[in-house]
Amino acid sequence: MWILPGNAMAQQGSISGQITDASNGETLAGASVFIPQLNRGAATNTDGEYNIQNVPSGTFELRVTYVGYETATISVAVTTTNLVQDFQLISDFADLDELVVVGFGTQIKQDLTGNIARVSGETIEGITVPSFESALQGRAAGVHIESGSGKLGQGIKMNIRGSASVTAGNEPLYVIDGMPVTSQSQSGTNSLTNPLADLNFNDVETIDILKDASAAAIYGSRASNGVVLITTKRGEEGRTNFSYNTKVGYSTPTRTMDWLNSEQYTELILESADNVGLRDYVEGIFDDYSLGTNWREHEVDADWAGAAFKDAMTLSHEFSASGGNESTQFYASGSYDDQEGIVIGNDFQRLSTRLNLDHTATDRISLGLNFNLARSELTRVTDDNGFATPLQLVAQLPISPIIDPNTGELNENTEYYNGLLHEEHSDFTQTTFRNFGNAYANINLTDNLSFRSEVGADLMNLNEDERYGLGTARSMSGFNNGLGASRWVQVVNYTTNNFATYNQTFQDVHDLEVIGGASFQYSTSKTAYVEGENFPVDDLRTIASAAEISGGNTTGSDYAFLSYFSRANYKFQNKYLLSLSGRVDGSSRFGADERYGFFPAASAGWILSEEEFLNNTDFLSFLKLRASYGLTGNAEIDNFGSRGLFGVTSYAGSPAINPSQVANPGLKWERTAQFDVGLDFGFFSDRINGELDFYMKNTSDLLLNVNVPGTSGFTTYLDNVGEMKNKGVELAINSRNYTGNFMWSTNFNISANRNEVTSLDGQVVTGNFENRAVEGEAIGIFFLREYAGVDPDNGDALYYLNEMDDNGNIISGDETTNVHNDASRVVAGSPHPEFIGGLSNNFTYKGFDLDVMFQFVYGNDVYRPAGAFQSANGRYLDNQTVDQLDRWQEPGDETDIPQARLFGSNGAHASTRYLTDGSYLRLKHINFGYTIPSGLTNAISLQRARVFVSGVNLLTFTDYEGHDPEVSTDYVTGNLDLGNEYYTAPQARTLTLGINVDF
Repeated sequence: MWILPGNAMAQQGSISGQITDASNGETLAGASVFIPQLNRGAATNTDGEYNIQNVPSGTFELRVTYVGYETATISVAVTTTNLVQDFQLISDFADLDELVVVGFGTQIKQDLTGNIARVSGETIEGITVPSFESALQGRAAGVHIESGSGKLGQGIKMNIRGSASVTAGNEPLYVIDGMPVTSQSQSGTNSLTNPLADLNFNDVETIDILKDASAAAIYGSRASNGVVLITTKRGEEGRTNFSYNTKVGYSTPTRTMDWLNSEQYTELILESADNVGLRDYVEGIFDDYSLGTNWREHEVDADWAGAAFKDAMTLSHEFSASGGNESTQFYASGSYDDQEGIVIGNDFQRLSTRLNLDHTATDRISLGLNFNLARSELTRVTDDNGFATPLQLVAQLPISPIIDPNTGELNENTEYYNGLLHEEHSDFTQTTFRNFGNAYANINLTDNLSFRSEVGADLMNLNEDERYGLGTARSMSGFNNGLGASRWVQVVNYTTNNFATYNQTFQDVHDLEVIGGASFQYSTSKTAYVEGENFPVDDLRTIASAAEISGGNTTGSDYAFLSYFSRANYKFQNKYLLSLSGRVDGSSRFGADERYGFFPAASAGWILSEEEFLNNTDFLSFLKLRASYGLTGNAEIDNFGSRGLFGVTSYAGSPAINPSQVANPGLKWERTAQFDVGLDFGFFSDRINGELDFYMKNTSDLLLNVNVPGTSGFTTYLDNVGEMKNKGVELAINSRNYTGNFMWSTNFNISANRNEVTSLDGQVVTGNFENRAVEGEAIGIFFLREYAGVDPDNGDALYYLNEMDDNGNIISGDETTNVHNDASRVVAGSPHPEFIGGLSNNFTYKGFDLDVMFQFVYGNDVYRPAGAFQSANGRYLDNQTVDQLDRWQEPGDETDIPQARLFGSNGAHASTRYLTDGSYLRLKHINFGYTIPSGLTNAISLQRARVFVSGVNLLTFTDYEGHDPEVSTDYVTGNLDLGNEYYTAPQARTLTLGINVDF
């Protein structure tokens, strides 16, 4: 009995050693040394030393990980003695051997001849934003992402290298695990929602953004706006690893505007009334809306603007498991997200699960599955232009109490509809069930030839339920004892890809890869809508409880793409690179004579650092020159844009049909030709590396709704008319400033794009506000009369009388007028930034890590149509911004605020008065974390535990006069109406506390 324990003890050994930086020999404190088979490990001390005791005899895998370095793995044999095993870790800061996802395959980063921006899932995990696009802001050069508003679930605009179309789509093509997915809003209102919010971005491994034609042309259709390839996480051979992440967040508005209090308001509005002889009228209104309170003594000072917002909480839980054996690997996850919006009545919940499987059946056959199922529920608010939208509460009179003192209920006797009644007595819920996934099979026909078949589906079922109770019916005209509406949408998107890949190396210097295949995509959508009125009580909420079914309809649509593609990559002596690709796309959306388009591309690269004349350059570690040229297409128009269509009507009480759209059998693809030249560089063993690109994009055959004479019976006709161009420069620099125990790395990117509509065949395309598309200018420029300030003698608003130059162009003049219509419109500004970018710094010290990121946008303008009500020197009874107190009051006053004149529109017409600089610098994201020492986590059988606190949109530096400079009202849609704020919610500022546990 005494001998047996001694024998057991004799079978134990230990492993110790030191971890250093391979480039400079510095010791690395806090590196993790782990034995997966035993689920045990240790962390290095301040001298970079580790020691794992009581290791049983046998052969084990020893794995070393450290932030910013490649993972080192080695097989060790443990005996009864102490095994000494040192490691030298290699920086992974600029891994040129990294595999980058390209169309229908992968490619080593060093061999790329196109421009692809990569963002890892690790970079964006833990960021508290509604969808993954928001987390990408400022992280990729040439990619402009705009949330548009602080409302949850809101549609997000991603613009890659400028706008390429006037009326067709400008959004990129989104591809998840090889399958194009539905990214267009299916909302039944002008307030677009974001279908990509159904994706849990903590499942994302990498995001690769294909920007130039060489990279994107293999996707031909819709690739003129770029392609976003999303690859989800996969399992690896080894023990099953579990991970649990949870976080709780707190959100408030980033910025709010200052409004008049009760005393300031009565002063301004009464003065405005006095100036036009309407004081008695206004005092009567004040008596009515004050509900018996003493407005003259400012008894009520209601904060209606503040009532639009709420302090919001966010909670999320995520659990994942991954692992597998030699033949089968898996990744499975489940997550729950519950986000409250900063705007009253706006919340978002998502429950999602994912399963990714990869199985090697034989030496030649492998197959797999990617499956994602999600249910999301978005509680929505009214469009920005609706009186019921929370942000329009700012218009209410501050002397009007929020709660009626006579009833104790919400005030129903207000100047405008009380949106708080809407929030209390109505609801608008969008529920989405989403299933996107695909299955694949790969057959290695020979050692050099393989065939892959993929089939995928994106299934979306969306239901919008609106219910307006009796409380809203009393205050909103047209609602008869309540109104209910239900809209159901089903979108089914099928895709199949079949392609062969051939790889061969000849004579050790010629590397060739050839891909060829076909793709088919078919999408159908169906909608059904029904509404009912007159509900007996609020508790009966379904349409079946309505006394009257007051409306309903059903619709259906579909489209298809059939494509053939091929690509050849050639490399000679590991330094000369050539890539050729071509894709033939057929689309059901175009005319019978022009269904198919051909989209070729070519690119070349020269790795100069492999040449002998640069081999001995100490400071230069990598240098590659590349250039590309190619054609891509755009088919993002209505499904039947080329067809002659008929609509239903009635004639003399009988059913009839009438023409609704003119046929255009010659309608064809919008095409974008893009040239790109770039330089990839690395210095000092890649401690500084980056890329510089210049590009030109020329779009022809613009898909445009052309104006036609009204005598034809139609107003517009979809045709290929016009041209547009974009040109720009992009710079991305990454540096590792310090290495060792203390590490500091920096990532910086900046890009500038210039857009110009070069031809519209003489047409001028107008937007819903003051935006236009005109030849020689950027799309969506602001075309406004120029505000010239105030006449100091009489308080009149002044506008510039403009002149024409010798070429017939309107130019600014020095003469002014107080008659708005006498002034000529001029190109007054642009919604497009002059440049955009981001700067991030990452610091680590032992177990601590800190990531700080700034995002910036410079040189764009934002127009505030709501200024004609909010900042209009007492034009109406709406409450005003505090700057309106600086109005003109007597001769000699020098100010930009005209005299207050009730109902007089003195200076409140559309003009540059409401055009403001939209530039901003934002502390977009900060994350501070601490990884608990492995000695403590191992004691409770944990691999790793990290606690963190993070913040999003913490600081915003801007001269913008409205709520938030990152804005685009949902009142309008399309490519023209960019950069307009109309009672639009600001972005949310969020603080989050979380923990990540691996076991």
